[in-house]
Amino acid sequence: MTTQQQPMHIEMFFDNDSSTFSYLLVDESSKVAALIDPVLDYDAAAGAVDTRSADQVLAYLKQHELKLQWILETHAHADHLSAAHYLRQKTGARVGIGEGIRKVQQTFKVVFNIGDEELTAKGDCFDHLFHDDETFQIGALTGRVINTPGHTNDSVSYLIAGHLFVGDSLFMPDAGTARCDFPGGDAAVLYQSIQRLYQLPDETPMYMCHDYQPNGRELRYKTTVGEQKQQNIHVAAQTQQQDFVQKRTARDATLAVPRLIYPSVQVNIRGGQLPSKEGNGTAYIKIPLKGTAQLD
Repeated sequence: MTTQQQPMHIEMFFDNDSSTFSYLLVDESSKVAALIDPVLDYDAAAGAVDTRSADQVLAYLKQHELKLQWILETHAHADHLSAAHYLRQKTGARVGIGEGIRKVQQTFKVVFNIGDEELTAKGDCFDHLFHDDETFQIGALTGRVINTPGHTNDSVSYLIAGHLFVGDSLFMPDAGTARCDFPGGDAAVLYQSIQRLYQLPDETPMYMCHDYQPNGRELRYKTTVGEQKQQNIHVAAQTQQQDFVQKRTARDATLAVPRLIYPSVQVNIRGGQLPSKEGNGTAYIKIPLKGTAQLD
């Protein structure tokens, strides 16, 4: 499939709390759009969920008279809650994710002791499960799915109208790559996934899902395949797999558990739906306790 760029408007939204970029992609000829990695706001201390970030997207859609066709997840994020379910209710858009989500659901059903009556682990919380190299349309725009596991089992990148959206697989060149120590993560697999992306033309624009602004530099969300190959501090063009795996594994051993991993994963494996309400009408987030043996 060609990587030739097609006319497309890209509107970026940034969530400062989780350092997450969401992208609204617009086919201006048909006024049809897709949204990548939308954020549902969550105050962990208060256990409060709200929709202000998603509502900004809805306001933009209304202002520009756009129809949202797709909500595209690059993976089941561990650092923010997804607004996919809320936006689907408001717009009728279809929610898509990589078919590897089934493996992620199977893993975390066990971690959080979620019963089959609430989550089947068959991916049916989503409207469509993309397979590798599948193509789809956003109005007149053509998208292609590239499986890029390694950070998670379900990680995919979207090549849409010649623009590449990589989720968490890669960060800006001065920040390197995503961690691989989550269940289902694998540094060697991530290396091979990145090699697939590096086969695209050097001029291909590449869009990040996060930027943590190393050394206090200004916020950046866009680079190119060529810049990554030349400058990425973890996996440049000349980096060998063994060296990457060693460096990535050593770094992962020093990283803390993400601040929002427990609420994020429980919501995101459900396609952005909150856990079912209990008998008192309230939904709850579970936190698995560790180190309890001495208290038994």
